[in-house]
Amino acid sequence: MKKKRRSKKKDCVIFRKGKRVFLGPIELEHVPLLTKWINDPEVNEFLTIIKPNSSLSEEKWVRSLGDRENDVTFGIFLFSTGEMIGVIGLHQINNVNGTATTGTIIGEKNQQNKGYGTEAKMLLLEYAFNTLNLRKICSQVYDFNGRSRKCLEKCGYKLDGGDPLKAHVYRNGNFVDLYNLAVFKDDFLKLWAKYKKKYLA
Repeated sequence: MKKKRRSKKKDCVIFRKGKRVFLGPIELEHVPLLTKWINDPEVNEFLTIIKPNSSLSEEKWVRSLGDRENDVTFGIFLFSTGEMIGVIGLHQINNVNGTATTGTIIGEKNQQNKGYGTEAKMLLLEYAFNTLNLRKICSQVYDFNGRSRKCLEKCGYKLDGGDPLKAHVYRNGNFVDLYNLAVFKDDFLKLWAKYKKKYLA
């Protein structure tokens, strides 16, 4: 008789709960997964990675997460399995100005284009505005990353400052434009009220 496989979900720590995903702490057990993602060209083309990252460097990064005063980073987990599929965070948190920047990756490529990033971003923004009392969250997008820009716009982001920074970043053999986007607390909370009623009720 086969033993019933224990669900990973039972052991999960849930910090913010959505309908299909939740945000939780990143642990040392996730280092192999993080190392795989950060070295995958199809994942890191939207990051600033220009050299290989070892498991030792990823372990050091995970151990440092709790000591970063101006950064909060979460794993993105599927409710159905407890599997971590990505990483999301608030960075450069400035409590005087009430601002921060965000970054998100869905590292598991078979889980991309399913709306998980949008759901995770909504949960993160709710935390940023209603718990940390920030007022403006910024993000930057390469001109070839239409998927990320679409996700941000679904979460209430708009172009911040008009024109992009022309030929600002060197990626994949070309200098590409960099767009600045931002969402303000008041605008997001209106969107969150509708989102919560539709997806989290």
